[in-house]
Amino acid sequence: MSHSQVEVIELNVLDSLQLEQLADLLIQVVEDGASIGFLPPLSKDEALQYWQEVIGPGVILWVAVKNGGIVGTVQLHLALKQNGSHRAEVVKLMVHPEARKQGIARKLMLAVEEKAEREARSLLVLDTRGGDPSNLLYRSLGYIEAGRIPQFARSANGELHETVFYYKQL
Repeated sequence: MSHSQVEVIELNVLDSLQLEQLADLLIQVVEDGASIGFLPPLSKDEALQYWQEVIGPGVILWVAVKNGGIVGTVQLHLALKQNGSHRAEVVKLMVHPEARKQGIARKLMLAVEEKAEREARSLLVLDTRGGDPSNLLYRSLGYIEAGRIPQFARSANGELHETVFYYKQL
């Protein structure tokens, strides 16, 4: 992919083209080995069903668009409990394998942080597989490692991997 402009857009509803593109993105990143809750082979129907149900109370969704196509996405899940109205969780940060190393994940994370502040959220939490490149991104953005849980997520080959929990106070 060329280095043309990437636009990060917050979406409140998904049209059929966006659903298709997000489903394709999800399938691609799962095939590429991402630890985001799904295992390959992920069917188009499963991927579409996930995206059809994703937007709901407390869920804010962004997409990164380049050359008219969705190349990345991230979600912010606002805690809806009374005692958690100051926090939110960053969920399912994904960038298409062919669009990586272009600052897209960083742009998506900055959009999340900006919105969290506007929503009066002072604490963000997230988790990611230990050893994944995403750990470097989160640390570079000021996220602090809170701890690790061994054997947290299974990969396609059946191997169990640790997850790393991070937080950031805004």
